[in-house]
Amino acid sequence: MPEPRLATPADAAEIARLRSENILSQPLDQAWLTTCADQLALRLQDGGDARAYVIDSPVGGLATCALGLVHAVLPAPKYPKGLAVRIHAVATDPTHRGRGYAKAALAALLDHLEHTGVTLYELYASDGSAPLYEQLGFAADPALMRMTRFPAAVEGNAS
Repeated sequence: MPEPRLATPADAAEIARLRSENILSQPLDQAWLTTCADQLALRLQDGGDARAYVIDSPVGGLATCALGLVHAVLPAPKYPKGLAVRIHAVATDPTHRGRGYAKAALAALLDHLEHTGVTLYELYASDGSAPLYEQLGFAADPALMRMTRFPAAVEGNAS
């Protein structure tokens, strides 16, 4: 099996593609793919908050990615450095599935993050991906809730 490698800003477009094609309920159009790739490239630079491990496809591009976004939380005994990560995307191109690539990339990402002081890991799992995450130590949390809010239109500016 190919070894996962730490992603660089040059991998951002492929990571955005894998996320769009394999995770999102509706793939992104080209404008959104470009926006995501540009932002991710900045965030993958040294000092940025994104960390990813990838496996290259032998035919070009990426076969798999595991992307985490590191953020600060208030320190506590379980997270003394005050670092947490949201695993944002774990995706494998369909032609490379069933080879253990996602597990290898995610395990490499988790090891990397552990060595940088991250101790709190969060993710949203589909029914199909939950067994992989459970194998790596994740557990379901019935208390986790989610909401999306958009700013209300400013009066007078609504069209």
